[in-house]
Amino acid sequence: MSDNPNDKTFELPPPGDAPPAPPPPESPLKLGEAVLVRCVTHYYTGRIVALTAEAIILDEACWIANTGRFNAALASGKLEEVEPFPDPVFVARGAVVDITKWRHALPRSVLPAST
Repeated sequence: MSDNPNDKTFELPPPGDAPPAPPPPESPLKLGEAVLVRCVTHYYTGRIVALTAEAIILDEACWIANTGRFNAALASGKLEEVEPFPDPVFVARGAVVDITKWRHALPRSVLPAST
């Protein structure tokens, strides 16, 4: 370290002297919870079945191609265009913008229904 009082550099303590890291905060995401996930380019609904450092795994999942008015979709559960997945989906956490509870029955059929 420098004797200059204006020098803002400092020395790191040796690794053995560092205080223990605090525990990571508890995730607000809960297994079994129905959610709507907004990613950088897609929306998904589904039920959280697993959480890893890299991903949120959703079962009963759908790609939501069109929510319609977003606030109306959250309030009513009515979605404009839905494509169900036949298997669980791995959603990369790095692509997630936000996640909210889905307080409605999870969609499980294609919308709009073909005529």
